[in-house]
Amino acid sequence: MKYKIFGQKSGLRVSELALGTGNFGTRWGHGSDAATSKQVFETYINAGGNFIDTADGYQLGESEELLGGFIKGKRQDLVLSSKFSTGGKTLLTTGNSRKNIIHSVEASLKRLNTDYIDLYWAHISDGQTPIEEMMRALDDLVRSGKILYTGFSNYPAWRIANASLLADLRGWAPVVGIQTEYNLIERTADRELLPMAEALGLGVAFWSPLAGGTLTGKYRAPIQDSNSRQQAWGGALLKGETSDRETKIIDTLEEIAKENDAKILEISLAWLRQKNDKNALSAITILGPRNEQQLLDNLSSLNVTLSDEQINRLNEASKIVLGSPYEIIESSQNSIFGAGSDLVETKHTVR
Repeated sequence: MKYKIFGQKSGLRVSELALGTGNFGTRWGHGSDAATSKQVFETYINAGGNFIDTADGYQLGESEELLGGFIKGKRQDLVLSSKFSTGGKTLLTTGNSRKNIIHSVEASLKRLNTDYIDLYWAHISDGQTPIEEMMRALDDLVRSGKILYTGFSNYPAWRIANASLLADLRGWAPVVGIQTEYNLIERTADRELLPMAEALGLGVAFWSPLAGGTLTGKYRAPIQDSNSRQQAWGGALLKGETSDRETKIIDTLEEIAKENDAKILEISLAWLRQKNDKNALSAITILGPRNEQQLLDNLSSLNVTLSDEQINRLNEASKIVLGSPYEIIESSQNSIFGAGSDLVETKHTVR
């Protein structure tokens, strides 16, 4: 396990793989019981991991409750992050208002049995609360010592950039990082979120790195026409093999797995780790195992090193259309400077 500073606006030293605890508990009707959750937690810690990610809404609060017991005696050696926005049951205990932020952090601290949270994320945008209200409330919590750092999960880039600028201008606690879904299938963060994070010096935490299990290769579609595949995966959490693009991605993963004598999921996670290590982006990956064996399978990806040629093959198989204005900018610059010129901005065409 290697460690890195999480972005340029914090001094947090975090492990390159974080432990997501959405499966800690069974109140959703699925997940891991207390004994299994503790085993996963201890195996992760013994492997050198130090970044634990939870949320007030995970398993209706049970995830935080379990963690409150697991972290005893280890608290100072852990980076503990939690989230607010969706953990309430009433009108005023959901969303991003100052009232709910204060309510949520107090409830999370009680469940976690700690007096501070290292990194506190806004879980999802409610589309209504003024960003000024949120940032002032979060700054007050930092000054009170109840949280140390702030970040945004599942927010559009323009809102995060606005919040970051506002905090810098007002001298409030800075935005230090973002969480976003990102994997070989889901790469739309390449359009706005990742370039923004790199430009602003924000740390990035990727969730769903295996696309709900699709990138393990165990859910290959048995039939090849897209309509049937769409019906097979409709409504499921996993991304599914729903188009020729997904088929090409998984075919390429299978080829590279054979070349490296590795599992498909190991190649998927190794690509995510190595690809972003080549950029100025400070990124870590959040794992979400249900049991110890799944965690061990994920951790084994740290032993896999892909060649530049293999990374490029996966980049090509998974590339997305960036759309306007990036394609217009590239076309315009190519017409002025010529394709391949060092003067042409290429950051958005290849990451």
